Amino acid sequence: MKLYYSPGACSLSPHIVLREAGLAFEPVLASTKTHQLADGTDYYTISPKGYVPLLELDTGERLTEGPAILQYLADQVPTKNLVPANGTMLRYRVQEWLNFITSELHKGFGVLFNPAMPEEAKAVMRSKVQGRFAWIDGQLSGKAYLMGEHFSIADAYLYTVSRWAPRVGVELGGLANVTAYVARVGARPAVKDALQAEGLT
Repeated sequence: MKLYYSPGACSLSPHIVLREAGLAFEPVLASTKTHQLADGTDYYTISPKGYVPLLELDTGERLTEGPAILQYLADQVPTKNLVPANGTMLRYRVQEWLNFITSELHKGFGVLFNPAMPEEAKAVMRSKVQGRFAWIDGQLSGKAYLMGEHFSIADAYLYTVSRWAPRVGVELGGLANVTAYVARVGARPAVKDALQAEGLT
């Protein structure tokens, strides 16, 4: 498999899951600024959407969209318990988290990273994102991870977007559960390996 990624982008979440799962893969750097690979290949010829992550299977088939990629990867190694079995209520709970992170956090951060967005709009979105994290802080009360005591693909995604907060002025310091959670996830060996591989340590 090949994972097309950009350092610290949302592609960090499948990168973490690949390492948690122990799956063999080739990381391929795809710049989100130039939309070129290291060898000069136009990334749009690989992914017409132009963004990461993109997972290329050994068959040549390509899969895009982080939450879909995360579930695919976890399903390859069910013994790792990175996602509950399909058809169970717990699986729907993980999907519930993935959708929340995608729509309420990830897209909100996108606004904050946009240099063309007026500061007034950013202030509104910053407040909204902080409010979402405050809600998550309550959900994490008494739990090590989003699903309880077991790390899941939803944690890889939440950790990834949480790392963006300091870069755009989203204050998480007053949220004790979130702060402890980010440190806990960041201490996992697979997470450390992914961060080091992307030059983020």
